Amino acid sequence: MDFALTDEQLEFKAKCRKFASEVMRPAAPRHDAEESVPWDVIKEARRHGFGGLEGMQRAAEDPQGQMQVISAEELHWGCAGLALAISGSGLAAAGIAASGTPEQIGRWVPECFGHEEEVKLGAYAVTEPQAGSDVKSLKTTARRDGEEWILNGTKVFITNGGIADVHVVVAAVDPELGTRGQASFVIEKGTPGLSQGKKETKLGIRASHTAEVVLEDCRIPAENLLGGEEKLAKKLERARSGQRSRSADALATFEVTRPIVGASALGIAQAAYEWTLEYLDGRSEAGTPLLKTQRIQQTLADVATEIEAARLLVQRAAWMGRNGVPMTGGQGSMSKLKGGDVAMWATTTLMDLVGPDAWNTEHPLEKWFRDAKIYQLFEGTAEIQRMVISRMQAREYAERLGFAAEVAAAAPAEKKEPVAA
Repeated sequence: MDFALTDEQLEFKAKCRKFASEVMRPAAPRHDAEESVPWDVIKEARRHGFGGLEGMQRAAEDPQGQMQVISAEELHWGCAGLALAISGSGLAAAGIAASGTPEQIGRWVPECFGHEEEVKLGAYAVTEPQAGSDVKSLKTTARRDGEEWILNGTKVFITNGGIADVHVVVAAVDPELGTRGQASFVIEKGTPGLSQGKKETKLGIRASHTAEVVLEDCRIPAENLLGGEEKLAKKLERARSGQRSRSADALATFEVTRPIVGASALGIAQAAYEWTLEYLDGRSEAGTPLLKTQRIQQTLADVATEIEAARLLVQRAAWMGRNGVPMTGGQGSMSKLKGGDVAMWATTTLMDLVGPDAWNTEHPLEKWFRDAKIYQLFEGTAEIQRMVISRMQAREYAERLGFAAEVAAAAPAEKKEPVAA
């Protein structure tokens, strides 16, 4: 077991920090204030190999699964909203990669990113007004009509919603089957019936475009069904016959991305912690340097410890996901839950420590505080993560008990020696 980052990973981490410091942080205040799409930063990120195909290839070639969580943490250290604008297309690409045929992956994944000269975006549309974390309750429908599918419904809180070149939409083909009756579809920009609804004005991550996606008799070619007709037919047949099947497309996509979300939250917490250290350095209270007062030391020690603990959960889950180790105990959800909770707690605690200056928009702490909250909400709320972890832990415990009982039953009976007279 080796907890140390490799030389390659350390070099990449330094590259990410340099980009976050020199490109992202100077641009962050303007895009946060204006809630504008940061095309300039996204284009520069593509030029440096962030948020595009190069990043996916780097992740695929990383046997430890750490490159994505390193970049997520460091870019969010720069600015969470800009980091999401840079990386948000990756969720659509992951949805295509998880569900599509090789031909579909080759065609559509590049369209989620474009290149440094022509930036393109992807959007992954799952959440609905009445169905946030409850994926099985989606109301958006997909109906086959000849050589086309017709989609109707409204998606909400969609990153890059309405402005993306590629929308991956999860819809119900047979609503009575819940998640087992759903499928994923690719919708190209400019398709009639696809439109942007309300653009959200948000507390944090304001540089990341978030909007409704409205589908009104939106017709797409049959080949835009991810996975193809045969795969869908078999899936529906298994569901109708009561057979067990693998996770739904949306749930499978989120499982892969949860450690990345946890790492993203940690970037905010780490930024707030480092800034607070710098802010307190040189300040005194009653003639005693603040960094040497017990009250300050106790708080900073707790923040540092929580960040490190969360980082280890993230790194473990990322390694498990990359190496095909089943997360039967909810390790992916643990990493996302802990990362989000630590980010919110750390920024709140550090604001209390700094005092009134933390409320001043001239200081970045209030922005990190605003950005942190979303990491307890999207891709499954903290409450949902706790439910997932609890259920998976209970199932794993029951399986361990059952295995132990089988071993005990198969063991030969112990022979008893006669007692000497």
